[in-house]
Amino acid sequence: MPADASAEASHSLNSNLKASKEELLKYYRDMLLIRRFEEKAGQLYGMGHIGGFCHLYIGQEAVVVGVEAVKRKGDQVITGYRDHGHMLACGMDPKGVMAELTGREGGYSKGKGGSMHMFSKEEEFYGGHGIVGAQVPLGVGLAFANRYREEKKVSFTYFGDGASNQGQIFEAMNMAQLWKLPAVFVIENNQYAMGTSVTRSHSETHLYRRGASFGIPGVEVDGMDVLAVREAARDAVEHARSGEGPFILEMKTYRYRGHSMSDPAKYRSREEVDEVRAHNDPIKRCEQRIIDADFADATALKTIDKEIKEIVLKSADFAMKSPEPALAELYTDVVI
Repeated sequence: MPADASAEASHSLNSNLKASKEELLKYYRDMLLIRRFEEKAGQLYGMGHIGGFCHLYIGQEAVVVGVEAVKRKGDQVITGYRDHGHMLACGMDPKGVMAELTGREGGYSKGKGGSMHMFSKEEEFYGGHGIVGAQVPLGVGLAFANRYREEKKVSFTYFGDGASNQGQIFEAMNMAQLWKLPAVFVIENNQYAMGTSVTRSHSETHLYRRGASFGIPGVEVDGMDVLAVREAARDAVEHARSGEGPFILEMKTYRYRGHSMSDPAKYRSREEVDEVRAHNDPIKRCEQRIIDADFADATALKTIDKEIKEIVLKSADFAMKSPEPALAELYTDVVI
């Protein structure tokens, strides 16, 4: 990884991290679905079928899949605008997600929300938010509702390294710790925010320490290892669900594409990206674990990939065949 990955408390890939055959294959499928879906979304964007902003999650798949592994039914998720992976991981239908990306009636927001504004009450997914850091106070609000109703639910609030400098995040953290709210803050530190390295924009580059002044514990996690993410997330959830208050997980991860589809990413070298792809890719690391444990061979994994590609192709086909919203939809879902 380009940035220093050391920390006093960390979880990294090692032989002590174990998972069953069923678990590893599920994580592999889930990460692969996100990867193939995002690759297809990038293609559709290039063809002009997706408009507006589009932020791809390629490279960061282990974060959301690892956290999802410890979620319980009823726990909520809220995130920023790099959100397609979170939707897929929590069980939202790829067809509905792709239809929304292409602005079609069959999308989760009836084609009116696009890439950054999808919701699913059924899957407890509360967006998709375009304003940097604005989802964090909302995530704390979800945690407050859980505490107020005396429900053993946890709110997972995702944001990036760039957003971690926003003032509203510190206000939200203060309130979360003051009232011991069941909130898990997941900082997806992909090293570059919109295009500036963490080392150039943060006086404190270990972002899990951001809650120290409020007394919020946190750890730095190898966000390219799905099992390391799962184990760290399990500890965080136990802390929050037991009434001890919020917890911060800093996921050291990496995105392969630019900040958005319009970003040429000239602030880093091609060699740097290739190095991560070759030696630290989350899907390849999971694949290696599967092979080493003799849970599946290369042929079986290729079959899984083929099945996933078929799911993605069907989602794209559904999206392109779904009609655009009727003009009357301009007047629906509007609060006056």
